[in-house]
Amino acid sequence: MTRPNDGWAGVSWEDWQDHDGIRRRLGQGADPEAWSGGRPLHRAAAFGSPEVVAELARRVADVDALENGATALWEAVLANRPDNARALVAAGADPWRPLIGGWSTGRLSLAGPTPDLFTVPEGERGLTETERAVAQEGRRLVAALGSIYYEGTGLACVAGIDAEEAIRRLEATRAGGSELDALLENPYEYDEDQGLRIVGVTTVPGGCVVTQPWGYAPQMPGVLTRLSVGTACYGLYANPKSGNQGAIARDGVIEGYDLHPGGGPYLDDTPEEVLASYLYQCNAVAYSCAWAGLRLTDARAVVGPPDTWVQLPQRDYWQC
Repeated sequence: MTRPNDGWAGVSWEDWQDHDGIRRRLGQGADPEAWSGGRPLHRAAAFGSPEVVAELARRVADVDALENGATALWEAVLANRPDNARALVAAGADPWRPLIGGWSTGRLSLAGPTPDLFTVPEGERGLTETERAVAQEGRRLVAALGSIYYEGTGLACVAGIDAEEAIRRLEATRAGGSELDALLENPYEYDEDQGLRIVGVTTVPGGCVVTQPWGYAPQMPGVLTRLSVGTACYGLYANPKSGNQGAIARDGVIEGYDLHPGGGPYLDDTPEEVLASYLYQCNAVAYSCAWAGLRLTDARAVVGPPDTWVQLPQRDYWQC
């Protein structure tokens, strides 16, 4: 909730586009340094207009003040708002200040859609060959997947094994016939236990994808641990109620759970995690595939039809 004494009560995300409205609030005493426990300039950088950004930048004590380890300029670049970024630089913001994971805003922008946004000063380090390759693959993968609807989908992105090996590890049996057709036509009408036991498996460059467009089964611990023996996999459930939930399994052990693919970057992220979060922000499927090194050429492995529909054996998959 907005604090009642900071002057920003009732401001919505769209209001940061309204220069006259924001200027009027500031004239009436709204605090340019504080909004709902955060900083107005950071909100404007991500959601506002260049005019609002410039207005606030003139009124703050430090245009490079931090919120959760990031500057307003960082927020503008993450939100792909180059006009707002230019307004901040004109107000004195520093693109080359090291921030989260050691990345500066300027260096991170070199991996994004506007690599010429800032003038690179002499002696400033650009992207490494590895980082350039990661960025190039990120753009290719996002384009290959396209705009897909995946809410409610469960995935396991597995490195280094094909669909046949995944089926063997899961001890699954091939599914087919009229019963499968009926389930695929309307999976939500079926008994949850029966529907959750049906998953699709597809070989892709770099490994395989186990998918369930209507449920979380591929991300269950007992599935991930079996698939990850001798390798690693990233599980995703695009939970319609609580958002994207990620999990990491490596060599039969769950290493991370309740992760947030497609979010971030977060303050304690490694440099590699920062870059991945930037490249795949708001794209949990692409993030999950990239984490496992899968190089999908289209979205079929995710949304179907898969190479093979299979039925998982009856067991407690919440146990590793």
